[in-house]
Amino acid sequence: MNKQNLWFLTLLSLILVLGIYYVTMPNELLLGKGTNKKVKEVKEVKTEVKEVATLEAMRVSKQEEREEKISSLQKELTKQGKTTEEKNSYYEQLKYLNELQGKEEKLEKKIKEQLNLDCFIKIDKENISSVCASEKHDNKLANNVMRTIQEEYKEKMYITVKFEKM
Repeated sequence: MNKQNLWFLTLLSLILVLGIYYVTMPNELLLGKGTNKKVKEVKEVKTEVKEVATLEAMRVSKQEEREEKISSLQKELTKQGKTTEEKNSYYEQLKYLNELQGKEEKLEKKIKEQLNLDCFIKIDKENISSVCASEKHDNKLANNVMRTIQEEYKEKMYITVKFEKM
């Protein structure tokens, strides 16, 4: 895990802990002089923390899995006694994993910009799985997500869209 990812996870964890602390504070502290405005804000924060936590947990899990694979490939790459072909194969696999991560991040950003949806994307060869945080679950939205993803590929991809109600 590189330093940038570690800092990101540390800051995310801190934000989640502070968000949960804020949400679980007694209402009397939040209300002050009896205003209902604060209660409404607490409910909105609770939803946002839950949404971020679910998708972020999926991203962290995927990242840990990939980093484990990368670490294994790097160990094999640096071992003595490996042929040039084997080393090239390990290098190509490392390069592929890096490209995969970039494509997934690009697709997540594109869906966020075009459809205003927070999504988790995982690519496995020609299969692309997406989990989108949305209160609305309909075929039109799923088709839009699928089209947005397919636009990035010349060949036909098998795309699944799952909605998580947040």
